[in-house]
Amino acid sequence: MLRGFYTAASGMMAQQRRQDTLSNNIANAQTPGYKQDQATVRAFPELLIQRMGKQEINTATGSFNVPQQRQIGSINTGVYVQETIPDFKQGSLRETGLTTDMALVNGTLPDETGGLFFTVQNDAGDVRYTRNGNFTVNGDGFLTTGEGFYVLDQAGNPIETDGQTFTVNNDGILQVGAQAIPVGVAYSANTNDLVKEGQGLFALGEDGQALENARENAAVTFNIQQKYVETSNVDTVQTMTDMMQAYRLFETNQKVLQAYDQSMDKAVNQIARLT
Repeated sequence: MLRGFYTAASGMMAQQRRQDTLSNNIANAQTPGYKQDQATVRAFPELLIQRMGKQEINTATGSFNVPQQRQIGSINTGVYVQETIPDFKQGSLRETGLTTDMALVNGTLPDETGGLFFTVQNDAGDVRYTRNGNFTVNGDGFLTTGEGFYVLDQAGNPIETDGQTFTVNNDGILQVGAQAIPVGVAYSANTNDLVKEGQGLFALGEDGQALENARENAAVTFNIQQKYVETSNVDTVQTMTDMMQAYRLFETNQKVLQAYDQSMDKAVNQIARLT
């Protein structure tokens, strides 16, 4: 009976974590470049149940007990949320009319799990990756993200505009005055190597394969649309449906837990009293 408590409780905890993930997706449905998270639910390893007993055997010289084991079957001990995985599916484009906004549009990618990203520099000076092209120009004339992180060119240097008006063509070449600056675009052959850091940034995981210059890979094609941003890829209708499903599953596990609690109450306070 106690095992049933743990199984039902694990189901409630898994659905609660799943609900938290879905709620975060809904909260970022209007965040440019946001990639929704998907919670993967996995069962705990199954246990093999055996009945242990003994059999008395009589012989001419006496009797003795022989240990016996009989296999009953397997039992599952519940579920848990193993991990949350970002979905890097391309979001739709929204026109903003702002010259500092850019949308990175996937073209041909040689790997099914591949993805393209703008390269930026965080406060610690480390390179990070983002799909959020909602850029701006700071007081020093550098192109930055909305959070103030420098946008890098293909050589890994901050892009300086000197406060001048600039244009960006479909190949991602930023033209400011007489300068032609290629906006930094990185390609990841396996986006599962990336981990979310918050503020729309992704970092390379410990065992991940380093990202490459997208322009140096002949099999990769892309274009950049100026005055557009990529919207979130959250499907709000589907997410709301999933939230209702998670709530119902949580409620079902809660009722199972209450049933076990009532059975335990009878076993302790009624059956035990009679004995």
